[in-house]
Amino acid sequence: MSDVTIQGECAPRFARVREVFESGFRGGKEVGAAVAVVHDGETVVDLWGGWADMARSAAWQRDTIVNVYSCTKAMVALCAHQLIERGRLDLDAPVAEYWPEFGQRGKRNVLVRWLLSHRAGLPALRETLPMEALYDWTMMTEALAAEEPWWEPGTAHGYHAVTYGWLVGEVVRRIDGRSLGTYFRDEIARPLGLDFHIGLEDTHHHRVGELSELGATGLDELDPSALGLMQVVMSDPEGMSARAFMNPPSLALGVNNPEWRRAEIPGANGHAPARGLARVYGALARGGDLDGVHVLDPAGIARLSTEHSCGQDLVLQVDTRFGLGVMLPQARRDARFGPGERAFGHPGAGGALGCGDPEAKIGFGYTPNLLGPHILLDPRAVALLDAVYTSLE
Repeated sequence: MSDVTIQGECAPRFARVREVFESGFRGGKEVGAAVAVVHDGETVVDLWGGWADMARSAAWQRDTIVNVYSCTKAMVALCAHQLIERGRLDLDAPVAEYWPEFGQRGKRNVLVRWLLSHRAGLPALRETLPMEALYDWTMMTEALAAEEPWWEPGTAHGYHAVTYGWLVGEVVRRIDGRSLGTYFRDEIARPLGLDFHIGLEDTHHHRVGELSELGATGLDELDPSALGLMQVVMSDPEGMSARAFMNPPSLALGVNNPEWRRAEIPGANGHAPARGLARVYGALARGGDLDGVHVLDPAGIARLSTEHSCGQDLVLQVDTRFGLGVMLPQARRDARFGPGERAFGHPGAGGALGCGDPEAKIGFGYTPNLLGPHILLDPRAVALLDAVYTSLE
């Protein structure tokens, strides 16, 4: 792929980021991708290249957006944290105070903070739902309200891979009246000038880059954690981990379809370019304000990024660390957001990553369409992050 032309802007100080980005294409690790960096409020890297489809027939453009999977969860959390800042949501209140139907089946005392930190015990639904449920907000939230926790809430954590968005999003909706996607658009995306969508209007579908199947960068690179999760899912297809990723069954249809794109599935279907991720984290990395737009106050950023869950993840079957809506640096060197201990962010399945570092005042975004087989951070994203910090030395 040495003939791929990299387009965009890159400040001379960050030339190493461009070199690493180009090397991904030369090494056959990319079909199409974008990377962006905001440093102390200024965009210093905004690069893209390659192809927007697997057939390599349509070039990746400046306005190409892709499904960023679980990078969306941090945006969901930001909506909730804004309501906390405004005094409309209490972390230590029972979820049922805002969503009365949620209080059934042993969930009457489940706290809001447990939803945000993957401690609510609701990563999956036991009863197999119809295919269309994935795209039906009411059907999904009613099913979750009627579900019994898989473990005693608050006592352990497990990644709420897809349910997270409906759980936190329904609390936002009950308080504010707007859907999660609408709230995010009105209160965060539009004010910041983000091309970031949770529930994509049909008029934007032509801009969406096609994603490969998960693991397309090579199953020979499957890390042990991903292999372990795969074995758990295959050995117990009716179990919690399998159902977290495969119920409703339409999750297996993938994301390259209009139904997925237009629905609000806030745990997994945000659509954005790399610069959208970098800009929102760039705001958080410098105190919560950018270009006169307020996203979250410093107390909210500290609350978002304070550890609430650490250790064995009952769904992913690996050790994970979470704040209240973001991942925190993991113990593994290949699963950290740079060298800073205060950094935080969220990866998306297959490789997408958004993260911020208040110490370095860095906001970072990476969006590929050739998806890797890693559970936490993709080596391509780690290499780009390393290049960012090398450039700061």
